[in-house]
Amino acid sequence: MSGVRFQNVQKSFGSVSVLRDVSLDIAEGEFLTLLGPSGCGKSTLLRILAGLEAQDKGSVSIGGRAVDDVRPKRRDVAMVFQSYALYPHMTVAENMALPLRMRRLSTWQRLPSVGRLLPGTRQVGAEIAAEVELTAKALGIDHLLERKPGQLSGGQRQRVAVGRAMVRHPAVFLMDEPLSNLDAKLRVQMRTEIKELHRRLGVTFIYVTHDQAEAMTLSDRVAVMLDGELLQVAPPQEIYADPAERRVAEFIGSPKINMLDGVVRERGLIDVAGSTLAVDIDREQGAQVTLGIRPEVFHVAERLGPGSLTGSVRLVEHMGSDLFVHLDMPGVAEPVIARLLAERAPQISAGHTLHLGVRPDRALAFTREGARIRLGALAKPAAGATVTHLREYAQ
Repeated sequence: MSGVRFQNVQKSFGSVSVLRDVSLDIAEGEFLTLLGPSGCGKSTLLRILAGLEAQDKGSVSIGGRAVDDVRPKRRDVAMVFQSYALYPHMTVAENMALPLRMRRLSTWQRLPSVGRLLPGTRQVGAEIAAEVELTAKALGIDHLLERKPGQLSGGQRQRVAVGRAMVRHPAVFLMDEPLSNLDAKLRVQMRTEIKELHRRLGVTFIYVTHDQAEAMTLSDRVAVMLDGELLQVAPPQEIYADPAERRVAEFIGSPKINMLDGVVRERGLIDVAGSTLAVDIDREQGAQVTLGIRPEVFHVAERLGPGSLTGSVRLVEHMGSDLFVHLDMPGVAEPVIARLLAERAPQISAGHTLHLGVRPDRALAFTREGARIRLGALAKPAAGATVTHLREYAQ
């Protein structure tokens, strides 16, 4: 097993800065996901690690060894691409065996006719075939070894691509959005299989995705990237419940977190959306702040009072066990979304006025520039509090 270290990595394409002084340590055997929107630099960082791109500045180490000048095939990493990159004219067995043939056989031994007659070729070939079959059995594709990629489903091709990486026994697995071409049901299934694969192999996995569900359900830690910057690196629960800044809070969560501009009335009270909430932050009277309130933090209140907001229902989305209720509130440009239990469905419809209570310890506070403001003594989260809605990402 090998850990990975990025130190002050920078990369530009022409005048466009793609990576801005990225530093990141990944422990041996860790499953770390690089999460961010398209164009944030996460795939470029992965390609630099694989040796497919060269950084402009900074250094990359694998297992404590600098690999900046090491050729890709000598870095002991295996990469699974978004497109799977399978050779259509080769069988599954031949695709999986290719990296071993390239590594263990000489140029002459790989020739179709002459190579088979050279000493040692048959023995090495038999060893490779045995390893391919063993790996295929582990992935449940041993019955597909004689088929070609065009005869396989998307999920089967994905397993073949993983198998081709596995037979090499790499120190680090790199996965660049490997599930993006699959349908929703198969993505859920393959997430489970990839997590189990990591548990069984125990090697370092670095996974790139823009999908929150994949990042939150697969990872030991998540590294959130935006515009070439590394914003926060932490376990999924911490990324969700304790974002370092506004950009992280807005990127993580579905439905998106509600951002409400407010003004500090006095210590412990903030005027927001035509009401007053008891949120204790260390800011002077009259300071402008922004409160981040996740949809599931709301609960239905009987009447408007301290610690609650009121709004007019614009839209109700029925999601089975839950309702997504969109409300218009005074002084708020975008609709506020509340996630409520579906048993409230008969009482909630468009045009109704709805009062929503807010737990003070679940609100997040930010400056207008987006920096996090920590809550004070009046509204600290309870010790050992956990994120109960992470399971929704896996659905």
